[in-house]
Amino acid sequence: MGKATEHRHGATYVKPRTRDWRRAMSDHVAYGLLVYTGLQIFVTVKALSEGTSSLLPYLALIVLVAGIIPALRWFESRWIGLNDDEAADEAYAAAFRRDVAGLWTLAIGLPFALALLFKGLLSIF
Repeated sequence: MGKATEHRHGATYVKPRTRDWRRAMSDHVAYGLLVYTGLQIFVTVKALSEGTSSLLPYLALIVLVAGIIPALRWFESRWIGLNDDEAADEAYAAAFRRDVAGLWTLAIGLPFALALLFKGLLSIF
């Protein structure tokens, strides 16, 4: 596992490994979903449970996690359709960084935004 090596005239040549944008985005989506879910559990459910003692916080957690999946899959679907040559093309690096920044902003920011929204709603009602 790792880098392929070739021997050329007694020297070892390490073949550079190219980045596959498809796989890298899939990894970010998977980790983003884990982070989002963890933050939802600790931030949003805590905010909801302060105002009620029912199953509402847990139902909200299920709905909110199920709701983020299509958004994260949208990021992935933009990259999954690349062919093998495009998937290794460094010309996509800027677009990849932009999408990764958007994905992580959503995965980290949304639980805090929702917690503030729920706290605001609970204080009104």
